Amino acid sequence: MLARLILSSVAVGITAYFMDSVTIEPWWVVVIVAVVLGLINSVVRPIIKILSLPITILTLGLFSLVINGLMVLLCAYFIDGFKVDGLGAAILFSIILAVVNWVLNMMFSQE
Repeated sequence: MLARLILSSVAVGITAYFMDSVTIEPWWVVVIVAVVLGLINSVVRPIIKILSLPITILTLGLFSLVINGLMVLLCAYFIDGFKVDGLGAAILFSIILAVVNWVLNMMFSQE
């Protein structure tokens, strides 16, 4: 579990570093963002996905990107030191974060 937290924190830090529209300061807020984003994605996101199922079907799944962006904005709302400049930046952050997380998990997987 600690390894997953470290990988998620590194992924959030790398993603924020390469995006000018996302700032995380001071550096240790990266860990808090990783934890809160994980909690939001495990608690709030499933409820929102079920409620928005009709529009997700109509958009052939593209509305899921908006949901991911909204989860990032919700995280930014609750955490001081984590700033995202709008929904577009949040959607791009969530896409890049997913890719970076996937790459890091592939590099450091134990299987």
